[in-house]
Amino acid sequence: MENFWLNRYPKGVPETLELDPAETLGDVFEKSCHDYGARPAYSSFGKTISFAELNVFSARFAAYLQNKLGLEKGDRVAIMMPNTLQYPIALFGILRAGMVVVNVNPLYTHRELHHQLKDSEAKAIVIVANSCKVLEEALAVGDTQVRSTIVTKVGDMLDWPKRPLINFAVRYLKRMVPNYKLKLPIAFRDTVKSDAKVFQRPREMHGNDLAFLQYTGGTTGVSKGAMLTHGNMVANLRQVNAWFSNVNIKGEEIMVTPLPLYHVYALTCNCLAYLENGGLNVLIADPRDTKALIAEMKRWQFTAITGVNTLYQSLVNHPALKSVDFSTVKIVSAGGMAVMEPTARAWLEITGTNILEGYGLTEASPVVTTNLARNRGYTGSIGLPLPNTEISLLDDAGIEVERGEPGELCVRGPQVMLGYWQRPDATAESFTPDGFLKTGDIAVVTLNGELKIVDRKKDMILVSGFNVFPSEIEQVLTAHAAIAEAACIGLSNERGGEVVAAYIVLNSGSQITKADLLQYCRDQLTAYKVPKIIKFCTDLPKSNVGKVLRRELRDSELAAEINNG
Repeated sequence: MENFWLNRYPKGVPETLELDPAETLGDVFEKSCHDYGARPAYSSFGKTISFAELNVFSARFAAYLQNKLGLEKGDRVAIMMPNTLQYPIALFGILRAGMVVVNVNPLYTHRELHHQLKDSEAKAIVIVANSCKVLEEALAVGDTQVRSTIVTKVGDMLDWPKRPLINFAVRYLKRMVPNYKLKLPIAFRDTVKSDAKVFQRPREMHGNDLAFLQYTGGTTGVSKGAMLTHGNMVANLRQVNAWFSNVNIKGEEIMVTPLPLYHVYALTCNCLAYLENGGLNVLIADPRDTKALIAEMKRWQFTAITGVNTLYQSLVNHPALKSVDFSTVKIVSAGGMAVMEPTARAWLEITGTNILEGYGLTEASPVVTTNLARNRGYTGSIGLPLPNTEISLLDDAGIEVERGEPGELCVRGPQVMLGYWQRPDATAESFTPDGFLKTGDIAVVTLNGELKIVDRKKDMILVSGFNVFPSEIEQVLTAHAAIAEAACIGLSNERGGEVVAAYIVLNSGSQITKADLLQYCRDQLTAYKVPKIIKFCTDLPKSNVGKVLRRELRDSELAAEINNG
């Protein structure tokens, strides 16, 4: 597809970035530590470490992996923890030692954890104590290669007396640490002591080396490990930083990081991109505690924040958000799921800042497109492709569609993965013959030249021969004052087609009848798009970053049908 987006690029952002294919994340890390040594790098629970301190701690951790545990270049090491100072220390220690990071959601069940450890063939895991019981159960299943477990408590990198106070609060007040009996666990604090042997950076590190096995969310099937190289990640962080180079100042930015760093969105856009430009990441361990998140936001003259629609929705619904100073904020970024118009409008009204929606996926490290920082107001678009990024919209026959017509969004660029770990079949299915990654998302190019996601290809509902996109109906539903959240799926009917089923979460204290809701939908939607089934729920199933899992709704309906049959 012709690149008619270029004339809308931010001033100073080139069509093509010069990227060194040999450059690694270790190179980026070491340059940042040299250039910004005394500046703050990461902060958590009131404790801030500088780039120089991060350099020392991560080198000691890398040396421990090499010299004490005997791990070698290419070995996989899992990290299973929330946003604490230990995360970047372990992350960069693993990467600098030439090993491969396997990020794990600390809320996983033992079944999910076992799958990821077995599939990745991880030899070690760095885990928060809260999740050790789950790890014990996963290892008891057997068939993994894990031989070393490094355990940390949430407050381990904090100073006295905050360290024991935070650890006490997490363990006892929140009742989050059940008893566990792991064999010979290693204390994280022992891995960063000064008596560790000297860290030796592996020879012949190259951009083609694996940096991450980043597992997909599993929203359409079994979770697969996307093979992301050092080159993929360096390219994407450079693409993101180039896009915002006209608003960001190196060494001066402060990013509030409520999304988990184990998720690829925050990993690249927060942890890595702001490390490269000398910025500070303010780590939020529990973004679901909206009151505490707002209190932390008030402590900083922050310049950026990333989130998903559900996070921003929880913030705008909290009265304390109005007391936060947004005068220094340059970037409010959103991804992972569509931003709903009511959320975006409420955010702009309260904060005076605009939510910039972007688009990405794990398999693309993850960012593919984003809106311009200068944009004002809700557009519903995902913006423009990043530099070095090619976009093609294809129909079911693999032919590029005309501008304005919907087609599957396919992407080619230096940030696109090598493929799926040990899944050549899935890899082959995910790429076109000319090397474009098939995202599974349906998009159009709007009249003003921006990309807009219509919906997930696999979530599309077929009603009487018409394609119905759930996100359109969800946008209409959530615009109603009584509705907090909505999700729509297609359910089979007796005629072999599908009907639209809507799952509704009401705002606290709100009421609406099904009859009134149906009439509202009829006023807003053509007849075949109006839900035939409406179910009121207390909550919706979501991924770890707040994306609604329509697949789980479909699975629950199928299970109910089987049980009732």
